[in-house]
Amino acid sequence: MKLNYVKKKTFVLSVLVLLILTGCHRLPVEIFVSPNGNDGNQGAKQSPVQSLQKALDLAKTAKTNGTDQVSIKLLAGDYHLTAPLIITPELNNLDIIGEDKSKVSIKGSKVIKTSWTPYNDSIWVTTIDETIDFNQVFVNGEKQILARYPNYDANGGAWQGHAADAISKERISGWNNPVGGYVHAMHSGRWGGFHYQITGINEDGELQLTGGHQNNRPSAMHPKLRMVENIFEELDSEKEWYYNKQDKKLYLWVKPGTDLKTARVEVSVLKHLIDIKGSLEQPVKNIHITGITFKHTQPTFMEEYEPLLRSDWTIYRGGAITFKGTEHCSIQDCEFTNLGGNVIFVDGYNITTEIKDNYIYNCGASAISFVGDPSAVRSPSFQYGNFLPSKDLDTLQGPANDLYPSKGMVENNLIHNIGEIEKQVAGVQLSMAMKIHVKNNSIYNVPRAGINVSEGTWGGHIIEYNDVFNTVLETSDHGAFNSWGRDRYWHPRYNTIDSLVHANPKMPYWDAMHTTIIRNNRFHCNHGWDIDLDDGSSNYHIYNNLCLNGGIKLREGFYRVVENNIMVNNGFHPHVWFDNSEDIFKHNISMTKHFPIRLKGWGKEVDYNVFPDSTALALAQQNHTDEHSVYGNPMFINPKDGDFTVSENSIALQVGFKNFPMDQFGVQNPELKALAKQPNIPALQIQSLTNTKSKTLEWLGATLKNIETPEEQSASGLFDMNGVIVLNIKADSQVNHSGLQADDVIIAIDNEPIKNTSELLSKYQGNRWRKQLKIKVIRNQKRIDLVLNTD
Repeated sequence: MKLNYVKKKTFVLSVLVLLILTGCHRLPVEIFVSPNGNDGNQGAKQSPVQSLQKALDLAKTAKTNGTDQVSIKLLAGDYHLTAPLIITPELNNLDIIGEDKSKVSIKGSKVIKTSWTPYNDSIWVTTIDETIDFNQVFVNGEKQILARYPNYDANGGAWQGHAADAISKERISGWNNPVGGYVHAMHSGRWGGFHYQITGINEDGELQLTGGHQNNRPSAMHPKLRMVENIFEELDSEKEWYYNKQDKKLYLWVKPGTDLKTARVEVSVLKHLIDIKGSLEQPVKNIHITGITFKHTQPTFMEEYEPLLRSDWTIYRGGAITFKGTEHCSIQDCEFTNLGGNVIFVDGYNITTEIKDNYIYNCGASAISFVGDPSAVRSPSFQYGNFLPSKDLDTLQGPANDLYPSKGMVENNLIHNIGEIEKQVAGVQLSMAMKIHVKNNSIYNVPRAGINVSEGTWGGHIIEYNDVFNTVLETSDHGAFNSWGRDRYWHPRYNTIDSLVHANPKMPYWDAMHTTIIRNNRFHCNHGWDIDLDDGSSNYHIYNNLCLNGGIKLREGFYRVVENNIMVNNGFHPHVWFDNSEDIFKHNISMTKHFPIRLKGWGKEVDYNVFPDSTALALAQQNHTDEHSVYGNPMFINPKDGDFTVSENSIALQVGFKNFPMDQFGVQNPELKALAKQPNIPALQIQSLTNTKSKTLEWLGATLKNIETPEEQSASGLFDMNGVIVLNIKADSQVNHSGLQADDVIIAIDNEPIKNTSELLSKYQGNRWRKQLKIKVIRNQKRIDLVLNTD
């Protein structure tokens, strides 16, 4: 018996030694953290550490001792960071898990001690005893407003309030010391914004400024869309604040009902919260972050920016969470709010980064960005007018190195109210990246594009089942989906591109080497196109998309296939095509005529489409397109409720259109789906499609009808029965602000005569992307010129 025991013991010891030698001893380690913990502890659940930095230190020790997998578990509470958490390759295979994102938050803010005293009847002041720099203030978790002009108005448009006199000499003269203040202004073409810091006032009473580097298409400030903040004299309304750095005094116009004696005051002190830093040679692997809310980073609009090739963008390379040099990392089931700059930034070499089931809202810049390194681009150019001579172009296809994001996944994220400060932003931004999958995201209430692709490098993206609406709210001339294709073959002169691609038809594939697919999405753009492929965007397949407002635009570019899409109240906008574009547009339902601009050719095939009426079809066929296209009512089943499925006897089915799902747009995660808003479904504005006996038309808040009788002609003082009479106008409508009145007769738009409502809608839909339209009306038998602002 004793011999058997000894043999068994020896065997067990041998197995343990073997396990140690083979690494199988590396059992997972859990490290617990609590705001009420103690950094003298070792991170057990009953004796957690207090700081996340201490937890990372313990994780490094466990890794050094041979542990393969470590989980850091965050118990309920707020975690105020004093410096960004840095995760390097020695922490591979690390999970950071919050107990619940509604209970766990990581903040870039600091709680400050305050002792408030009255400054006047509305403003209170406290002295801050420490030297800190901050530019966001939160009282009891609610964001306060940096003193500004004009005052904050949730419905005020750009920056929630703007004014032409924001930096007028008269206003400046009322400021005692504006140094350190900020000026925000739109690009003169509204292609994003600019940001400046005030450094002084010159002898002429004008501001001296630094900045304005945040846009890759330089211009003067927009003359009207301007806002100024961080000026003490502008502290004049509820929740506004100002910090005098010299005196260390914080001033606050207190919200009624706030007890400052017990109020918790937090100020943002960090720009980043977590930086995951590896390299191509030594990547960080398998870092997974779940179940946490991230808050309170500083704005970064005055930091160094970098141009994204020849797109309109420059960008700050960083975010609240930044990935650089990683493989197989993820962020899932997290919440991001009140962050001053970019939220999630995937920088350079990163493979299979997954960003899923997150809620991102009320943030200063872009939500999710995948941005490669320019060194990976062959023959790069960095501004719109820059180019290399054709003889100097690198002719090899694809990237020059691996310093770019690839095979990433952005799925089931709810994103809204971003770009609160910066305007050159997107819900999802892709630049110098390859094969990024963007699926089932809801993106809305954004100042610019919902999804933006900065150039063709290197394509292969799949963009599907997204719900993208209320986009391009503050800028213009963009799309809900927006792209550029200013790749190495592209040139600012049309004829140069034409000759280059005639000589080498495969040149557009050098950078856009993989086809980008846009399918099964619902898009709505407020001041542009629902899908906007601009300036040479090439190698796209676009199908099964429901476009609710702006239609589809293809400018320049090559090798695009657009099929089986529905364009509600709009149509197809081919701009500046080449005779060898090889573009295809077929099996689509359009509710207007085509709107071609400067076409040298009509691509490979434009046919088998549905038009609203015989006139629209005849106009298309005059261009020798749409030989087999048809016109008529496509017979949508339930368009009022957003179901644009066509009935089984629809003429659309006769020309090859196929129904696609109408109930899978946007987030499918049950928790986020319950929070997500839905777009307003527009009423059909083509009379021949309304299937109603009514002769009136609702348009931008006005009720219109054609001039149809001699009596109406006579009463309006018209020479004939051409024109559209305004029956009534809603007081808060868009047309009301243009000066249009009831009983006016619209006879021309942009100096082109308007005979009836169909022509009015056609002209409007073809030009609604413009900032303004000229309207000519007859009022009291006199001709009057008005301007309709399309924004």
